[in-house]
Amino acid sequence: MGLRLDQVVPWGRSLQEYIQMFDLTADDLQRKILDCAGGPASFNAEMTQLGYSVISCDPIYQFSATEIERRIEETSSIILKGVEANRQNFVWTTMQSPEHLCQVRLMTMRQFLTDFTQGLQEGRYVIEELPNLSFHTGQFDLALCSHLLFTYSDQLSMEFHLAAIAQMCRVATEVRIFPLLVNMTGETSPLLQPVMRELEAQGYAVEIRQVPYEFQKGGNKLLRVI
Repeated sequence: MGLRLDQVVPWGRSLQEYIQMFDLTADDLQRKILDCAGGPASFNAEMTQLGYSVISCDPIYQFSATEIERRIEETSSIILKGVEANRQNFVWTTMQSPEHLCQVRLMTMRQFLTDFTQGLQEGRYVIEELPNLSFHTGQFDLALCSHLLFTYSDQLSMEFHLAAIAQMCRVATEVRIFPLLVNMTGETSPLLQPVMRELEAQGYAVEIRQVPYEFQKGGNKLLRVI
């Protein structure tokens, strides 16, 4: 993989956020879950502590915990400035301010960093990069993808989206993608409807589902593909 760490802006979310973002039920948590582009989320660490089964994959896992931590320190202030500049596009309830958001995210990413080295050795963190996954067909019950597909529609093509979703559908019985908005703008991705039409033409069942999570205004929906 040709990824350089200076191309990455790490930003991690917690188990509670995953439950809300992906509308995860108690039964869902019991399933074999793949977290695609998981980055420095604490989801895997927290789920593992509770005895659940999660594998997270991301190309950032090729770097050490120390290197990732250094990059978090370098970029957190940049993200904070971006959120402050676009604060009108966010719902400030659970997160009370951009500064509070940054504190919560840093705490979450510290949980990831504490768990990362051991989780890598245990095979819970895997160096994999969409749209190509080497996992076995049907290895997982549920594949999740947070803040990559649709979020970066200005950088990732429709072909990338379709290939990535096809790979997740190959390795998992069900796929959920959140959110459906372009990063920072609050606009629904222009790729969403074309991607859905093409997936349906290929025989997939797709639905947009409202979820109990909204930080970006209007960002309270996921795409489910089976």
